[in-house]
Parts: sequence; C-alpha cells; structure tokens
Amino acid sequence: MADASNLAAKMDVDEAAIDEGLYSRLGAEIAKNVCLAGVKSVTLYDPEPVTMQDLSSQYFLREEDIGKPRAAATLPRLAELNAYVPVRNLGGNAGQAISVDLIQPFQAVVLCGVSYEKQLEINDWTHQNGVHFISAETRGLFGSVFNDFGPKFTCVDPTGEQPLTGMIVSVEKDKEGLVTCLDESRHGLEDGDFVTFTEVQGMTELNGCNPRKVTVKGPYTFTIGDTSDLGEYVRGGIFTQVKMPKILQFKSLRESLAAPEFFMTDFAKFDRPATLHAGFQALSQFKAQHQCLPRPRNAKDAASLVALVKKIDADADEKIITELAYQATGDLPPVAAVIGGFVAQEVLKACSAKFHPMLQHLYFDSLESLPTTLPNEQDCQPLGSRYDGQIAVFGKPFQDKLANHRQFLVGAGAIGCEMLKNWSMMGLATGPDATIHVTDLDTIEKSNLNRQFLFRAKDLGKFKSEVAAAAVADMNPALKGHILCRQDPVGQATENVFDDDFFAGLDGVTNALDNVAARVYMDQRCILYEKPLLESGNTQVVIPHLTESYSSSQDPPEKQTLSCTVKNFPNAITHTIEWARQEFDAMFVKPVESVNQYLSEPNYLENSLKYSGQSHDHISQIVSYLVTNKPLTFEECIIWARLQFEEKFNNAIRQLLHSLPKDHVTSTGQPFWSGPKRAPDPLVFNSSDPTHLSFIVASANLHAYNYGLRGETDPAVFKRVADSVIIPEFSPKSGVKIQITESDPVNQSSSDPDNVSDLVKKLPAPSSLAGYRLTPVEFEKDDDTNHHIDLITAASNLRAMNYNITVADRHTTKQIAGKIIPAIATTTALVVGLVCLELYKIIDGKNKLDDFKNGFINLALPFFGFSEPIAAAKNKFENTEWTLWDRLEFKNDPTLKEFIAWFKTHHNLDVSMVSQGVSMLWSSFTDKKKSAERMPMKFSKLVEHVSKKPIPPHTKHLLVEVMLMDEEMEDVEVPFILIKI
Repeated sequence: MADASNLAAKMDVDEAAIDEGLYSRLGAEIAKNVCLAGVKSVTLYDPEPVTMQDLSSQYFLREEDIGKPRAAATLPRLAELNAYVPVRNLGGNAGQAISVDLIQPFQAVVLCGVSYEKQLEINDWTHQNGVHFISAETRGLFGSVFNDFGPKFTCVDPTGEQPLTGMIVSVEKDKEGLVTCLDESRHGLEDGDFVTFTEVQGMTELNGCNPRKVTVKGPYTFTIGDTSDLGEYVRGGIFTQVKMPKILQFKSLRESLAAPEFFMTDFAKFDRPATLHAGFQALSQFKAQHQCLPRPRNAKDAASLVALVKKIDADADEKIITELAYQATGDLPPVAAVIGGFVAQEVLKACSAKFHPMLQHLYFDSLESLPTTLPNEQDCQPLGSRYDGQIAVFGKPFQDKLANHRQFLVGAGAIGCEMLKNWSMMGLATGPDATIHVTDLDTIEKSNLNRQFLFRAKDLGKFKSEVAAAAVADMNPALKGHILCRQDPVGQATENVFDDDFFAGLDGVTNALDNVAARVYMDQRCILYEKPLLESGNTQVVIPHLTESYSSSQDPPEKQTLSCTVKNFPNAITHTIEWARQEFDAMFVKPVESVNQYLSEPNYLENSLKYSGQSHDHISQIVSYLVTNKPLTFEECIIWARLQFEEKFNNAIRQLLHSLPKDHVTSTGQPFWSGPKRAPDPLVFNSSDPTHLSFIVASANLHAYNYGLRGETDPAVFKRVADSVIIPEFSPKSGVKIQITESDPVNQSSSDPDNVSDLVKKLPAPSSLAGYRLTPVEFEKDDDTNHHIDLITAASNLRAMNYNITVADRHTTKQIAGKIIPAIATTTALVVGLVCLELYKIIDGKNKLDDFKNGFINLALPFFGFSEPIAAAKNKFENTEWTLWDRLEFKNDPTLKEFIAWFKTHHNLDVSMVSQGVSMLWSSFTDKKKSAERMPMKFSKLVEHVSKKPIPPHTKHLLVEVMLMDEEMEDVEVPFILIKI
C-alpha cells in the first residue's frame, strides 16, 4: 500500500510553514483546507509514486499521474486553490523517509500515516526547538490525531466568540465597583472575564481603561474592583469584554504515549480511546515486522495484531482491535474529510494562536457505518480499482449498492462542493442507471473562491452547479453523464420541475443550503414523498417513519428587535441593517406593487382602502410613483435619489429632534436620550463622501429598474446631477407623535376624506394605461451587480452615522441582511464527512434509531457532540397511532360530499372545515346555496372554483387541511390528507 509515504506539509504564517505528506487522501485534504484558509506557504513532502489505489480518495490525482511522485503530481492542482499561498515541493526520492534536517525551517509540521518510530524521532526534535507538531492517520472507519505545540504555547483567543458587549446604567463608587447593565439583555459574562469601557459619562477614567477583572453578581450585574478613587458616575457607557491569553503546556509524544490525555469525540464510546491508543501503536509495530498492514478481514492477521495490542494494554477491547486490523488497508473519503478538516483547523491554531488547540490525542471511529450484513474476506479483496480502499472496508457488494444510489443535492456552494467531491471519490451513482441531481441558481462570485474549492478564477460568472459537476467528473471520469445540473431554486414556483416523477426517481435528498427557509421547504417535500434527508448545517439525519423531521426541532426564532427601536432609537448596527432592509421594500417593492394592483385590479381603490387606516399615505404613494415623480430619464432617477437622501438622513432626523430635543426629559425628570437611546444628528449631503454617493448610485439604479430605464455607474454623472439638485426648505412640524415604546400607537397620517378624494382625482384611469406596469425589485443577495446589497449597506451605514454607531462593511451587512449562515473550509469539510458517514447507513437500509448519529461540532473550542436522532412524535386518533410521516390518502378525486361522509362512516368524526392552500373550500357555516353547489363537486373542480385559478397540469395531488370534531365536540388531529386527482 502507498501509505508508507512519509508525510509532511509545511506551512508559513509569518515564516510559519507546514510540512505535510500526502499519504493517500489525508495529506491532500489537510493541505487543501490550509491553502484555502490562506497561510503564508505550504510545502509538501511525498516522493512515493502514485498508484491506482491513491485515486480512491486523493482527488488531486488523475489516472495519467500513476507512477509520478505524489507530491509533484499534486502540487499544480493544489497551488491553483489560492494564488496568495505559494505551494512548494521538498522533492526527495522514493523510499526516502522524512528527516529532521528537512523540517528545520518550518513553523508547523504535519505527518500523515507515518510510523510511530519516525513520529518519535521528529517530535523529539520539534518539542525541543519550538516547532508545532501534528501527526494524523486514517485506517478505514478509524482516525487518529496527536498534537504537540510545545511546553509553553500561548493561545490568544480560546473561544473565537465575538467579545461580549452591552450598555450599562450605573457604576457604584466603592471598593467593589458594582456595574448594573440595562435590563434589556443579560450581560453573558463569567467570573474571571475581563472588560473595558467606552462612552461612560462622569466616571470617565473607565473609558479605555486597562482590562478589569469581572466577578458576576447576577444576570444584569457584575463587579470590577475598587472604583472609590474615580469620578462620580453620571450616565451612559458600554462595556466590552477583553480576550486574555491562556498558556498551555503540551507533553511530547514520548511522554504522551505512556500517560495520554484523550480528547473525547463521542461520549457514548468512553472506553474506546484507550483501546485505539494501543491499537494504532500496535499497527505501526505490525507493519515494521511484516512490511505490510493486516489484510482485509483476514483472521490470522487480526489475531497477530490483538496479540501485539495485549502487550501494550491488557484491557484493550479485542472486538475493536479485530475491526481495526480488518480495516487497516481501508481508505475512506468521508473519514479523511473528518480528520482532514479537524487537523487543518489545528494547523491554523498552531500558526495563529487563535482558538483552543486539542489536548492531545484524538481517536475517532464510525463503526456504526459498517453494513448490517458484514462482508467476508473474499468480498474485500483488492480488484486493482480506484475503489479498493473502500472495498477493503465494505466489500464489493456494498460498492455496487453505492454505484446504483440516486441522490438529489440541493445547493452547490461550499457544502455542495465538498459533498460532490466525497461522492465522486466514493463512486456514488456511477452505476448504469444512477444519477446525481444538483440544483443551484447562483453563479460563481470572487468571494466564493476562498471556500468553495471546486471553483477557480476562470469560472467567475458561470453557474455553480455546472462547474462543480464538471470538476468532480474530472476527478472521477466514471461520473461523466451521471450528474444532471439545474439552475432552479427549490420552492413552490418550481414544483412543475421537481414534481412527483422527479422524486419517484430518487433514493434520498441532501441539503447543502445556506438559509433556513429553503431547508424547511425541502424538509416538507421529503415528508410528502417519504425520502430520507441529510441535513448538513449541523449533521442531521431524517429517516422516513423513524425520526422527527428537520422542522420538528429548529433553532429558537431569532430575538426580534422592537419596531420602535428600529424606527427611531437604533443602538447597534443590526438595527440599522434591519431598517435599511425595510426601506428597500418601502422604496422599490411595495409602492410598485401597489401601482400595478391599481392598474390591474378593478375597484382596487374602493376595496383596499375602505379597510385601510393608511389610505392617504397609500394613495399619495401611488400618485407619486405613477404621476408626480414618475421619471422619464435616468437623470430624474438621480434627482429622486438625492431627495430620498435628504428625507431619510436629514429631514426625518431633524423632525425627531424637534419632537424630542437632545435636552428632553421624561416625566420622572430623567434625560430622555440616555441608556439605549442615542441622540442622532442629521447628515449634510456631501457627494465626495463614498457612502453618501453609493446611496445615490444604488437608489437611482433601482428606481430606474422599477421603470425599465437603463442604469448608469459612472460616479462623475451622479456627482454632477446630485450637486445640482435644489433641495426644498424643510421645517419640522409641531405635534408629530413619535412611537417611543412598543405599546404606543404608530403615527397615523391625516385621512381627511376631502384630501383623499383630491389625491384620487390626480390618478389617471387604469384604462388609459392599458398594459403598462412597473417592475418591483426582487431582493437577491448573491448578485454583486444588482445594487441590492449596495443600497442596504449604504442606507444602513448612513443611518449608523446619524446615530454614531460603528458602521459595517458590505460583507457583514450582506451576511446579516441575507440571514446567511457562514461556512469556513475546515468545518465544512468535517461536517460533510460526517454526513457521508450517515449516507453509508442510508444506502445500507439501516432502520433503527441507534444506528444513526446527529452531530454538532465546534472546531474553535474544540467540541464534538453526537446524539441519536429523536424519534418521530406519536399521535393518536381513536385507536390509530400516527406520526408526521403518515397520511390519509384519497384516490380518484372524490367529491366533497364523499370526502365528508368518509370521516363520518369510518371514524364517526364531523368535518367542520376544509381548506387547501389559502382557499377555504367549505365550512359548517358556509351558506346553504354555496354548500349545495359545492358538495357534488370533485376536489379538483372545487379547488379551481374557489381559488379561481386552474390547477397546474403537473399537479397530481392536493394537500388538504381539515378541522374535525368527535361526538363530544372535541377537536381531533389526524395525519395530513392527500387527495390524488
């Protein structure tokens, strides 16, 4: 086997380097993640020749590389991942082991699959000489990592969490220095944390003070030590946590082998690390004695390994060691992804001192992924194929199952790229009738390149799904023609594409999405079509008729910001971003939709306005967008944008300060502008200020888009026009009510009927504009050319300037406004590896809860948490037990009358209401005439009749909701109802 390669990858951050051997795939996986992260340099050492077996998981190698030195063959493809990270090859000759003289210039050394004898030789030197050392190896479903960052390693930020910050309302002047925080949110500090302060009035010595140690007294209070010689506290102030460095002591490998410190990856396998600690040492001895590893599923070799282990640890678990022997020649892409993602993050910790390193031995296994029917020795013999590393563990019959499995991958971003890479190495869907479906509507942007590793600079602007599919078919040519790419988003609008026939041709679905809404939608589709779902935010397995679904236990909803805070009293950048997102809709979406409704819906004004308290505003908006401010040229769009700037960032603020002056006091005599309420200042437009101008550029272009006018991006044009606009004089009005608390009424404008009728007279008759429509903007965060995120960033930052809040860059604004769940390369690789270990189980057809594992990983701490999936909750009606996976199915498009009668006849239940989507089809209080008309209708006709829309031709079933009551008039819950039409 090729795993005799000596491995090292060397990496620089400020003269740091990593020395990393490319033993099979593990070294390649680590090097890939480290290059994407952006260290100073990476140096490879692996002079062994490429073999056919290396292709099983070393995705930087191709068949034409067989016979070339591994590091040399890998280098060009690794180097193109990140133009800022030089990748070098240390050279060497086949059979030449890594040695101390080769690693001396480097800051971090990673050995992959190297004998313990060689590890000890290298580590003895690195421990004495201040070089960070990591060794790692994978054997089938087993993995091992060892860290030694030296006797005194300084970790500058153990958690990587954002420093805590909050507003304070008082500081006692005494020996204890009790600080009380605003009671809106808990401070979150712990004993021993350190804090400093800003914006404190009175006790100004605290502003920018040296970090003071915290003792927590309660959720809203903490002490900071003696404040008795400081000034008297008056008001205001913000505390900010200060991260303090932590010194860690690592033992050398020689010491650690005798007295190991284990890092637990799975608390359900508490005794496993000690057994594997002996097992991996014995494996190294076996190889030295026999010049090879134990053969797959060979009982004699396994017995020899057990005997060696018993000399090291008499209590070691023989079953586990036997499995380690059986799988020693195995090489699995998902295990390399898990260990490779983990080690790459440890390398980054060694080089940056950020986040807490792992102490010191990690042992990982996923024996649950073995098939229920274990392979025999014959099944696992090498065939000279690229899948031999996988066949050694699972056997040839299971490899054939993998080749015939059909998956739907939703998303081809960071997670999707890693998933496809693993699937191509595993040989998924390479069988004659199998296909992988991939959909992603996004195109590749520059910001994707540092974490979506299948994309290169030459791919910018192309569709992600197509480039990713072509890249993995290049890694494994057996996939050519087996990946179908689409650019359709998943959602109700594409149910004609992803229809019944599409789902019937799938064996499972994998989500690789960056937002919760799309995950929930796919979860519902998998319930409807009874398909297993793999969720890859944290690893979650959803198995039909066994587990709960993704939506059953989501994260708690985000804490909503009070509307009065967003509207008038922001104190954090998240508030101004939320405000900007609302303004985006108020400027480019809602008024435009109102205009289109006015033009297309008969009696729109009468119908919508008799129920609306905002009729004056509503109609004046339509008048503005359709008559008074309707632009005919792009220049008029710039003028409009300049007036919007004045209204939002100057006039509105002046009005607020007129109603609530900076010296305003509350009914109790306290200053109104204190605590979380920051007094704003109006902005004076300056076309030379890039933020001011970017608001004008984005607003004018989006306004032009609404009217179908051509945009412009030349800043000189915007400056010239914006500076020439004559701004009307603004006088604040008296008597304007400001919403101060959530319970205050929102300021209603005058709805004088005469006023409204005058406005209506200004509107042209819809018939005079037959066919004329405006184009509302549809918010899309991922297109860098559409001005959407530019507008939100500029508007949010201008408002932040009004309120003296620190502004945010475009990237941060995009993450918050787009509710994006960010991905980093190391975590992505690891999580996807875990998902693929669960996929093995789905393909095997496992059906017990304890066969599966949901996973939660935090690489900064580091922390691994695994648990069994939660069983689907059981409900009952009459004597029937049911879960979210069950359904009541009606065939042949029954009539409403038959449908209602069925519940009465079979379950003695009365139907009180029937609805479908947003249409109420029938209820017990429907009048007699309508009821008589609808009862004999078949469901398909009834739905079309009530909704006044034809059912799309691809629709073969209707999801129907009912309210049912038993004889005691109690509501009864039943499974969801499916009507085949």
